[in-house]
Amino acid sequence: MDITGVNGVGQIPATAPAPAAPEHVAENRDIVQAVKALNAASSFGDNNELSFMVDRNTKMAVIRIVNKDTKEVVEQIPAEYILALARELGQNGH
Repeated sequence: MDITGVNGVGQIPATAPAPAAPEHVAENRDIVQAVKALNAASSFGDNNELSFMVDRNTKMAVIRIVNKDTKEVVEQIPAEYILALARELGQNGH
């Protein structure tokens, strides 16, 4: 029997993320500290800040410089079109 929500969309059961390996925890801590130090030093200007994330689909690291006031992405590495290409290639099994 299929039970779906009122809007007709089924819910995906939530799964707990796998625990991170200790070396990854240390690496992540180092990255967070480095980003905080760069932002505290106003290395990207008074109105900009650095952010670091991992794209969920491609697992690629993404570095952004974001305007603090407008939340506009000033610069992104890799560019969004590169992420889109990587996602497409990943979906097609290449």
